Amino acid sequence: MQKEYEELTLHKKMEILIMELVEKDLPIKDALREFEKIYIEIVGKKFKGNKTKMARALGVHRNTLHNLIKALKIK
Repeated sequence: MQKEYEELTLHKKMEILIMELVEKDLPIKDALREFEKIYIEIVGKKFKGNKTKMARALGVHRNTLHNLIKALKIK
């Protein structure tokens, strides 16, 4: 099962996840917020919390990243 999942395209993997969220009637605003929070958390782990590297990888200004972290209540 894991190997089969790994062979799927990014689009198909996201489609599977989104279908689960739609089944749970999660509003798009909440789904996008959760995606953004998890994405930033994972990037933070990759760069060991280095905000400059995180901002560069995310394609946003460091101040924007700071505001996102605060708004999303990311530790």
